[in-house]
Amino acid sequence: MAGQQRVYRARIRSTASLEKIFRAMELIASSRISKARQAVASSTPYARAISRAVSAVATYSDVDHILTTEKENVRRAAILVVTSDRGMAGAYSSNAIKASEQLRERLEGEGKEVVTYVSGRKGVAFLRFRKREIAAEWTGFSDAPRYENAEEIGDTLVEAFLKDENDGGVDEIHIVYTRFVSMVSQEPEIIRLLPLEVVEGTEPPAEDEVLPLYSFEPNASDVLDALLPKYVNSRIFNVLLQASASELAARQRAMKSASDNAKELIRTYTRLANQARQAEITQEISEIVGGADALAG
Repeated sequence: MAGQQRVYRARIRSTASLEKIFRAMELIASSRISKARQAVASSTPYARAISRAVSAVATYSDVDHILTTEKENVRRAAILVVTSDRGMAGAYSSNAIKASEQLRERLEGEGKEVVTYVSGRKGVAFLRFRKREIAAEWTGFSDAPRYENAEEIGDTLVEAFLKDENDGGVDEIHIVYTRFVSMVSQEPEIIRLLPLEVVEGTEPPAEDEVLPLYSFEPNASDVLDALLPKYVNSRIFNVLLQASASELAARQRAMKSASDNAKELIRTYTRLANQARQAEITQEISEIVGGADALAG
């Protein structure tokens, strides 16, 4: 009985230590999530504005730009997987990795060679464990990305897209990330980054509607050359911010659940320890009474 009590007391102490860690990580995630949500909201207007600008140039000009033109034979496709650098975020990274694996299977089923780019240590560890080749990786900023990080990723992807496939280039680029919906909902999402799919509007104009007239200086090609890199970088930055907010929300929810489970486990172990103590006391009383009866007899 005494041995059982020691085991239960040791488990209570270790579980209490873990509960403190879970609680601290929950508070840290809670303090950062509001800032991450504000960053997502702040980046959205700029992303929409530059999207409209690129869409206007691509729609109302006759320029066939390499970043907006579909290639006839797509042989190599790149996938950028956005995961977290740290764990304890529930199924956040595993859901993004699962979506990327499904995309890989679909692309390979279409006869395309897949080239993988990874952001986040969890995705890097997943691919290295399976001995898969990684074209490029970026780590250390998953919970607080900066525009410089998005610019570095964007420049690498655009450079790979502009290369000939014989020189290691790719024909299209997809991004797999986790879109922030709300504090309780984060959904893995797949978008095609390049070639750019830009459309000014999906609905046909009305009969009495006058379409806008655009004038491009110095010319439409130079405007596209200037806008498209900014568009790519801003879109990747928005993706990183969405993933950061999703990671923090998932970590807060996971740590809250882990903290509650630890408290329940402590209560269970405390009850078992008390039962073991009561059984030990009962046994000691029985032994004393039995000894007294033996002496009396």
